[in-house]
Amino acid sequence: MHIDSLGDRILNGDRRALARAITLVESKRADHREQAAQLLDQLAGSGRQSLRIGLSGTPGVGKSTFIESFGMMLTGQGLRVAVLAVDPSSARSGGSILGDKTRMERLSREKNAFIRPSPSQSHLGGVARRTREAIALCEAAGFDVVLIETVGVGQSETVVSEMSDLFLLLLAPAGGDELQGVKRGIMEMADMILVNKADGDLKATATRTCADYAGALRLLRKRPQDPESFPKAMTVSAVEEHGLEQAWEEMQALTEWRRSNGHWDANRATQARFWFDQEVRHALLARLETPVARAEMDRLGTEVGSGSLSPSAAADHMLSILATD
Repeated sequence: MHIDSLGDRILNGDRRALARAITLVESKRADHREQAAQLLDQLAGSGRQSLRIGLSGTPGVGKSTFIESFGMMLTGQGLRVAVLAVDPSSARSGGSILGDKTRMERLSREKNAFIRPSPSQSHLGGVARRTREAIALCEAAGFDVVLIETVGVGQSETVVSEMSDLFLLLLAPAGGDELQGVKRGIMEMADMILVNKADGDLKATATRTCADYAGALRLLRKRPQDPESFPKAMTVSAVEEHGLEQAWEEMQALTEWRRSNGHWDANRATQARFWFDQEVRHALLARLETPVARAEMDRLGTEVGSGSLSPSAAADHMLSILATD
């Protein structure tokens, strides 16, 4: 399909065209990368913006169940919702292991919902290599909300905060010692902490856990992009669908506050500069994988290993070769 035609179909909200475009931007083939860049440039002028919500959480906390219930609530309000679910990758095939689409059966049948699982492959940060570009495609397709589900909580998971407007941390009810198991870095990035599974026998435990995290959040340094009551902790039940509307109201309130105080546009601009920097870095690293560069790296590596050349001198020589390419 011609790129111009594909772009027009995406702007008209064609979900098949969107799926095809995401496959294109995820491809590593040089010709596909060129076509993807052309497509993204074409769509950049659409001016459409979605509310990007990043979601991370400990394994088994119920991220997929929460997203399905939350997504169903949003589509019930007439909103169009895209879900970019990043799965762990199979070491053998490179594909997704979990297949989130099969775990969101109700939401996958919604005409106003789009679910796209992507393998994380070797990319760190809880997101796939081209998640940011997939988000841009979903925005151009006219989705009101884009949910980005990461692989799970870890030290590198905060990368998702660099591509989202709101960052939610989903946690399960647990004892006070569990607070030590969550990295401080990801808590500092979170706009809201949602304690899931606040139902049945776990409801009282969830309430206590929420209070523990609310206390911990008060000890963190105040961020200029937050109103007085944020970041905050709340309890929700994805199974019983309790607390979802209240959480959504708080998200909307925070978004509106940031828009009216200039933080929304400033954050988007900062993120754009961050990803420009990342693209340059990835492009430079890719140049090291060419056959000529690999051969020179191997030759210099042999000299470094034998002691005839220092690592710093070898690195300077390699950088000078790359600079003259």
